[in-house]
Amino acid sequence: MPSTDAAAAFRVDLRGVVDLLSRHIYSGPRIYLRELLQNGVDAITARREYDSSNSRAKDWSIRLTALTGENGEFQITDDGIGLTRTEAADLLSTVGATSKRDILDFPRQDFLGQFGIGLLSCFMVADQIRVVTQSAKGGPAVEWLGNSNGTFTIRELDESVPVGTSVYLRPRFDGAELLRASAVSQLAIEFGQFLAVPVKVGPGRETINRPAVFADREATGIEIRRFGRALLGTLPVDHFPLVCEETGSRGTAYVLPFSPPPGAPQATRMYLGRMLVSPNLDGILPDWAFFIRACVNSTGLTPTASREAIIEDFALEVTRQAFADAIRNWLVRCAAGERYQLDHFLSVHERAIKQMVPHDPELARIMTGHLTLETSMGRRHIKDLVQDYPKLRYAETLDEYRQVVGIVPGHSAVINAGYLWDAEVTRLAGEIFGVEVERIDVLAELDALEPPALKDRTQAVALEQRATAALAGRDCQVVVRAIGDGTTPAVFVADPELFRRLDRARSSDSAAPLWRAILDRANSAIEASRSGQVRVPTSRLCLNWLNRLVQTLADLDDQAVFERSVQLLYVQAQLAGRRPLTPADRKLLDSALSDLIALSAGVADLPPHAPTPPESPTLPDATTPPD
Repeated sequence: MPSTDAAAAFRVDLRGVVDLLSRHIYSGPRIYLRELLQNGVDAITARREYDSSNSRAKDWSIRLTALTGENGEFQITDDGIGLTRTEAADLLSTVGATSKRDILDFPRQDFLGQFGIGLLSCFMVADQIRVVTQSAKGGPAVEWLGNSNGTFTIRELDESVPVGTSVYLRPRFDGAELLRASAVSQLAIEFGQFLAVPVKVGPGRETINRPAVFADREATGIEIRRFGRALLGTLPVDHFPLVCEETGSRGTAYVLPFSPPPGAPQATRMYLGRMLVSPNLDGILPDWAFFIRACVNSTGLTPTASREAIIEDFALEVTRQAFADAIRNWLVRCAAGERYQLDHFLSVHERAIKQMVPHDPELARIMTGHLTLETSMGRRHIKDLVQDYPKLRYAETLDEYRQVVGIVPGHSAVINAGYLWDAEVTRLAGEIFGVEVERIDVLAELDALEPPALKDRTQAVALEQRATAALAGRDCQVVVRAIGDGTTPAVFVADPELFRRLDRARSSDSAAPLWRAILDRANSAIEASRSGQVRVPTSRLCLNWLNRLVQTLADLDDQAVFERSVQLLYVQAQLAGRRPLTPADRKLLDSALSDLIALSAGVADLPPHAPTPPESPTLPDATTPPD
């Protein structure tokens, strides 16, 4: 039979392991103190289980002494269960060994540590780790000495040592600052201020612990709100509890009084066993809860190897769903009775809510009716719109809305859906409330307007012809209609493609040479594709026959005054629709005003009026330099 080679053990380069920890597992060397605190908490928890009748159990603590001088040591001491020589060899000297909870035979949920690599994190700040420990089970005290080169020694001590464990760190060349008093105090507070085990820092043994009010059933509203103000830097809109009994997760949700940046990730302050996991953890709340900043403690979720995140498993999904239900319930309560609270909330987060409701049916059902839309009748709640109007009529773009708002009947509400997500929300409202939704066609609305009365029809047609001629070269047809109460003299409406073409031309004028060439070639290609089509005017100037100025214009015999007046109405109508004037429009305005002033001053000999050239019906080729 062929021989079988003997199995050989892997060799581990400890320096490589430390580099892996510091660069790829842990976020940085400051994590060393959290790992030491976790070891101390686990040890005290184990001792309380082992020696539950000890009257001094409540006084057992973790004590930190910072590095002093050039040749000193950092020290952390706990009153935990300690280690025997065998346990120290198994737990401290084997990377990836069975976790201490299994070796010490205690329930998993009572311990924070899990992966058996925590002590190695100390090599990110120290070249040497010395551990002195005395087991509560008896036996001699043990000293374990580990070096960053991968060697260690272990020996039994003759002297008496109190039950517990002390860890001493001698700093490496770049780790001293994290072992000094200011850093140790700050890190201890950051990671361990809410621990159930007392943590004492410095020679004065100042206790840093304080109540975890965000996860305390007995905490008062004032305490929770004060904590939220410290967390956010300002008072929250509101706060409410987050609870998932199945995973032992409890916390507080704070409603942000400001809108977070678009695409900002969730930022939950997450604790496991009251030890900080991450100050800005993503994934604990549902994606749509962007308006919530939460602070949560859990005893049932599973950390990653670095203990700086939570493993995405069934327990996390259950927790996330429970928290989502709590947030929805808060929204329902606000919508049902706390109208002021809801209005305050929506004044900050309405735009973001509009972004989310098309993708979350439950959130849409709760919130859509309370959202507002800009309409020709003012800003209105959607639930009021569907109650007052059998059909939701909306303009898809801001340009379309500005044009149509001047010609729709006064009793009709047209929705301005030109803002981001408003069109989607309007269509969603139709589905939720079972009402018809219609997108407005601007030119169709114009055609639907009433023409002048039959007795004025001949005069109106003549006005249309004369005014269209006065705008020769503007690619604009003049029509005369009866609009509203006669307040508005003229309305400018156009095919949306006209605005897109003008925007392309304007962008080309202001762009750098490279982009100008690209835009011009694109424009030329678009125009070439339409070269075989019958050309019709792409814009219309609608003169309001009910307006006194328009009727006076129809009776005006002075052709020069008539042409300048029509041109001014054309420009005024564009300004009223908040359209930016093109260079040709500004030139037309200046010319018309100058001529009218000259006529008013009695200057009889005006230069011949040359019509303004058209607004580039055929855009220039990319090789043609701009004017």
